[in-house]
Amino acid sequence: MSRMQRLSNTNPLRLVLNNATRVASPSPFQHHHQQPQPQPRSIPTPQQPQPQPRSIPTPQQQQPPLSVPTPQQTVASLNSRSYTNKISLFLFILHLVLAIGLVGFLIFKGIQGLLEEGRAQRNEKRILKYFLPQVEAASFLSITLAFIWQKAVRVWPKLMVHFIIWSSFVLTLAAGILLICFQRPATDGIGVLFIAFSIGNGLYACWVTQRVSFCTKIFIKSLDPVSKFPDLNRPTYWMLGAGFLWMSFWILAVIGALNFSVPPLVIMALVLSLAWTAEVMRNVANVTVSRVIALYYLRGMQSSTQFCFQRALSKNLGSACLGSLFVPAIEALRIVARGLNLVEGEDEFMFSCAHCCLKVMDSIFSRGNGWAYVQIAAYGKSFVKASQDTWELFQKRKMVEIVDSDITSSICFLTGICSGSICTIVVAAWTATVHRGYIGTLSILAAFIGYLMTRIAMALPHACVGCYYVCYAENPENRLFDKTIPDRLELIESGRDVAVPTPRVPRRFQR
Repeated sequence: MSRMQRLSNTNPLRLVLNNATRVASPSPFQHHHQQPQPQPRSIPTPQQPQPQPRSIPTPQQQQPPLSVPTPQQTVASLNSRSYTNKISLFLFILHLVLAIGLVGFLIFKGIQGLLEEGRAQRNEKRILKYFLPQVEAASFLSITLAFIWQKAVRVWPKLMVHFIIWSSFVLTLAAGILLICFQRPATDGIGVLFIAFSIGNGLYACWVTQRVSFCTKIFIKSLDPVSKFPDLNRPTYWMLGAGFLWMSFWILAVIGALNFSVPPLVIMALVLSLAWTAEVMRNVANVTVSRVIALYYLRGMQSSTQFCFQRALSKNLGSACLGSLFVPAIEALRIVARGLNLVEGEDEFMFSCAHCCLKVMDSIFSRGNGWAYVQIAAYGKSFVKASQDTWELFQKRKMVEIVDSDITSSICFLTGICSGSICTIVVAAWTATVHRGYIGTLSILAAFIGYLMTRIAMALPHACVGCYYVCYAENPENRLFDKTIPDRLELIESGRDVAVPTPRVPRRFQR
C-alpha cells in the first residue's frame, strides 16, 4: 500500500484510485438532461476513508434556474411571430388607403380639366409643359445621386465623411446665391433660407471637427460585414423604385389639386403624406439591414435578406411606422436642446423653461430613439420597449457619451441636403430658361425630392453603424469587435478625450 501511495499522478492505477475516491456530482442542469453514469466502487485503504454516498437531487433541484434561458427560448426570441405596434400599423395602412384614393381622385380631376375647354385646360397644359419635366428630371437625378452617395460612403468612408460635411455647406450656399440672383420675391425668400442654413451648417462643421475621426473609424468597421451579403442592397433598390413610382403619381395629383377646392390645404396634406411614406420606406430598409447585420454579430448567422425584407414589411412594419413619426421629431428636439444649452445662464427664472424642455427631451429620448431599430429587427420588440432596452444597455456599458456624440445621423441628413441642393441648382437653372414663374415652387419641390430619395439610400450605412453600437453593448466580448469603442471609453474616462453629448438637465436642476 505504501508503494501504491508513491505512484505517479499519470500512472493508470493511481488514476483509478483517484476516480474511486473523488467523485464530482453533476450540476442540476446536466442532471436534468442526462442520466447519471454509474461510478466505480472505491477500494478502501488504511489511510483512506470510505467515500460518502452521493445524494440524489430532488425533482425541484433537477430543474434549471429560471434566469438561465434555454436554447428554445433564444430561438423563439429571434423569430417572434407577433406584429409590433399594431395601432400605428393600422393607422399607416388607413392613411395609405386614403392617400391612394386621394391621389387617384386628383389625377381624375386633372384629366377631366385637361379634356374640358376653358381656362383650366390652358393652365394644365402650361403646367405639363413647363412644370412636369423638371420634376421628373429631379426624381431621376435624386435616385442617381442616392446611389452615388451610398456607393462612395461604402468605398471611401474616411474621405466621404469630411466631404459630406463641407460640401453640404458649399452646395446650400451656392443654391441660395443662385436663387437670389433671379431677383424675384419667391426666389429671394427661398435663397435667404438656403444661405441661413449654410451658415448654420458651416458652424456645425467646425463644432464636430473633433468627432470626425472617430466617426470614420466606426464607419469603416461597421461596413465590413456588408461584403458578406451580396444582396444586402436589394431592399434599398426596391424602396427607391417604389418611391420613384409613387413620386410620379404624386406629382400628377399635385397638378390635379389645382382644379380642386382649397388647393393649398390639399397640397399640404399630400406633402405630409409623402414625407411619412418616404420615411417608412427608409425605415423598412433600415430594419431589413439591421436584422441581417445584427444576427451576424449576435449569432454568427448568414441570414436571408429576402426573408428579413418580408419580415420588415409584415411583422415589424408597425414599429417602423411609429418610429417614422417620432424619431425625426426627437432628432429635431436634440438640435433645439443643443441650442438651449448654448444660451444657458445662471438666471434660474429666465432659463427655467429651457431646463424643463431639456428634462422632457431627456425622458422622451430614452423611450424613443433611432437605436431601437436594431432590437426591433433582431428580437421583434415594440418601438418603445426596444428604445428603453437599448438605452439601458448603453447606460450599463457606460456608452451614453459615445452614442450621444455620434454624428452618423447628421452625416446621413447632410447627404440628403447635398442631393437636395444639387437638384435645386439644376432645376432652377433649367426653369429660368423656360418659365421663370415656376422657379420658386420647383426649387422647393426639387430639394424635397432629392432629400427624401437620398435618405432612403443612406439607410444601409446608417443601419450598419447602429448595429455596431447596439450589438457591442449587448456582447462586448464578441470576437467580431475590436478595441475601437473600449479605447474611446478609456480616453473619455481618463479625461484625455471629451465627447460632446446631447445636452442634459444640469445637476442642480434635477432635484
